[in-house]
Amino acid sequence: MSKKQIATTNAPGAIGPYSQAIAAGNWVYTSGQLGMNPETGDLAEGVQEQARQALNNVKAILEEAGASLEHVVKTTVFLKDMNDFAAVNEIYSTFFTEPYPARSAVEVARLPKDGLVEIEAVARKK
Repeated sequence: MSKKQIATTNAPGAIGPYSQAIAAGNWVYTSGQLGMNPETGDLAEGVQEQARQALNNVKAILEEAGASLEHVVKTTVFLKDMNDFAAVNEIYSTFFTEPYPARSAVEVARLPKDGLVEIEAVARKK
């Protein structure tokens, strides 16, 4: 099975030796996306706006790969503070419909750029 790098200017570029996403066969694996504006490189204000921007970044990458949020089967949500779980969940629920993707949510000591939330996804292409 071959793998293909996915890149779009509609999401922040990689800030290290990794790809925004990799397509392998009919599957797309995104790297974790912070709540960073792709045009300015700035993090959004607050955990909910960072979650919204992170999911918009995931959406843009999936679309570049020929997939969409409705094709997501699994996400992982990394939180700086698990007390933000409900606030992030409120935003998250506006991006997905039933049947919802499988999901893990974990609290981490620190995220790149001192972000409050980072989200990655696995999706099957159309």
